Amino acid sequence: MKSLILSALLTLFAAPVLACETFTLGDLNIEHAWSRATIGADRPGVFYVEITNNGSTDDALIGIATPAAGMPMLHETVVTDGIASMPHAMSIPVPAGQTVELAPGGYHGMLMGLTTTLAEGDSFPVTLSFQNAGEVVVNVEVLSLRAEGPDCDDAN
Repeated sequence: MKSLILSALLTLFAAPVLACETFTLGDLNIEHAWSRATIGADRPGVFYVEITNNGSTDDALIGIATPAAGMPMLHETVVTDGIASMPHAMSIPVPAGQTVELAPGGYHGMLMGLTTTLAEGDSFPVTLSFQNAGEVVVNVEVLSLRAEGPDCDDAN
């Protein structure tokens, strides 16, 4: 009975901290991986993350892959003359000694061809491919449709 209660408590409290996990790949720290809930599987999803390069060599995010979408891509929101567009980004620079955010209104992962609706509280893996550091799989937490990002201050 105690293990059942412990499992239930861990389930309740584990999901909100997925986006607050930190993953390390060489000199890169990857954290705050999150997505927004979608209205349905026929609408694209998004992927956001924060990447810190603690090294002395520049790197670049060159691709993403996930079983949650048939066609995941890197995009950048660009506003020209008051009109926003989201062209494909071949890569996202991760300069040495700096932090790059894939965030609303900037660089982001576009998840086209979702395999299922992304529901708040769900999670899915994303493989990040870097030009120099290689690949790392991160857990992505699905937040509410109106989320601005994870609240990691409360998770620690």
